[in-house]
Amino acid sequence: MTTATASDLAINGGTPVLESPVPFMAVGLTKKDIAAANEVLESGMLRAASKCAALEEQFAAKSDAKIGLTCSNGTTALQLAYGALLERGDEVIAPAWTYIATVSMLVAAGAKVVFCDCLQDSYQADPADIEKKITPNTKAIAVTHLYGIPVDIEAIQAIAQKHNLKVIYDCAQAHLAEYNNKGIGAFGDACTYSFYATKNLGTGEGGMVTVNDEELATKISALRSHGETDKYLHTSIGFNYRMNDITGAIGLSKLETLGAETDRRRAVANLYHSRIDNIQGVDRPVPTQGSNPAWHLYTCRVDLDALTCTRDEFCAALNKEGVPTAVHYPKPLTQQPAFSDLAIQESGVPVSVKLASTVFCIPIHQNLTDDQANGVCDAIAKVADAFAK
Repeated sequence: MTTATASDLAINGGTPVLESPVPFMAVGLTKKDIAAANEVLESGMLRAASKCAALEEQFAAKSDAKIGLTCSNGTTALQLAYGALLERGDEVIAPAWTYIATVSMLVAAGAKVVFCDCLQDSYQADPADIEKKITPNTKAIAVTHLYGIPVDIEAIQAIAQKHNLKVIYDCAQAHLAEYNNKGIGAFGDACTYSFYATKNLGTGEGGMVTVNDEELATKISALRSHGETDKYLHTSIGFNYRMNDITGAIGLSKLETLGAETDRRRAVANLYHSRIDNIQGVDRPVPTQGSNPAWHLYTCRVDLDALTCTRDEFCAALNKEGVPTAVHYPKPLTQQPAFSDLAIQESGVPVSVKLASTVFCIPIHQNLTDDQANGVCDAIAKVADAFAK
């Protein structure tokens, strides 16, 4: 195998590995999706009705949850779950390494947030750190199945049972992910999903909460629609967080192919695993034991001790080779200005702090061919070789 040098890199004038850049993601509507939306438009029944109801039933079943409740987006899904399960002032443990909504909606609900760290190989919340940060005031755990990789659910549930805590799983990136051969909807008090345009099931906007308790479902349903329990009878304060049937129809259409698309993502991930394991200077994600990820994102890490470049320099070179990259995320939540009054010292979440300067995402989606995936790996190997110490 020929050793690549800095002069071989496309960013320095060399020939790129890929003639055309690999698409980072596959988004948009098929003709079938558009036809489903048009059917609703032509019917005139635009509000949440039969399409939303069918999506609730089918998505919950595919996720091994008993009840699904559609809503306007993934953020309102979190707000509904938190609003139904938490009281203002409740202390909740949440990861420092996740998208902001997981925690911002806790703050909006009046919760006191305690940040926990994550695991370096899977990027998921660290159960040992969660347990270490539990106090007599802790009421709940809110964790994310980040990048589509389930957390160690068995450990989280054991901690929750031991300390009598509620558990909310943010599943925005984890449609159809599995843990111990069950859908992730089988676990926890509530699971929340986003159907944002870039998600594995993307309707543009939209979301869902799944639960396994009818009383909780009734509470969330009322909270979703102005606290209404009967026509013009409002027994509590609520919101207007309903989905509409146009979105529901698109979701139903996309759900028909989501299983096959998820299988293709998993096949690409397995190809990446086998190739990246042999590339010095780059580490690939290691799924939680017992999990079957949905692979919304495939997130690698640069080993800065083995390379002469920074993560950003590595990505810039990779982009010129025809491989687009993204950084999810450039900061742990402890460093976000919005949480300046919550933030703990960086020593409290050292793994999260380190990940912010080392992670990068490479293309993964159902339309990626094996040739393209191998090209991505060839480019990573070339760049890593050229920057090797």
